[in-house]
Amino acid sequence: MKLSGKSRLRGITPNQNCQRRCRRSWRNNGDCKMKQINNIILAALLLFSLGAGAQSSVPKVKIDALEKMIAESDRPTVVNFWATFCAPCVKEIPYFQGLVKKYEKAGVRLLLVSLDMPEDYAKVGAFAKKRGFTAPVYFLDETNADLFCPRVDPKWSGAIPATLFINRATAYRSFYEEGVSKEAFEKELKKMLIKASKL
Repeated sequence: MKLSGKSRLRGITPNQNCQRRCRRSWRNNGDCKMKQINNIILAALLLFSLGAGAQSSVPKVKIDALEKMIAESDRPTVVNFWATFCAPCVKEIPYFQGLVKKYEKAGVRLLLVSLDMPEDYAKVGAFAKKRGFTAPVYFLDETNADLFCPRVDPKWSGAIPATLFINRATAYRSFYEEGVSKEAFEKELKKMLIKASKL
């Protein structure tokens, strides 16, 4: 290859070791490793920014804020406590969402409250998105179960899955410290709504 101009004066020649098209190799006789390192850094930054986006998509709530959200709700509300590491939790959420959608004309809403460890907060949003969770997801920003469990239900030991059915308008309240089958979930929704329709 014949080079001319400034490139020729600077003694730059193509790097014969470069098997890919690599501008750095042609400009200053570097090798392809520099471009590969740049690509790795770019990919890492992209993954980090995606993680940060997922992180910010799940609001953190304290128990005070969660209690207020439930207490001020004018709709029949189901609050499900779950975690990404809890297989029974993850299994029941899709049919919870399906049944809540079935009863959406009655105003029923579902809130998903993650009890993942603080160090796993960043992955909760991406996990929920990947699993197709459409209900609002919150991260309970509390580490002392002895503090928040009794405020959700006096009998709650902290085991998950756990689900709270509440209708402030009728003073209806039911709490499950276990997985809830599809049939039991729908039955609970109907009980909550029958009480509401009797007013």
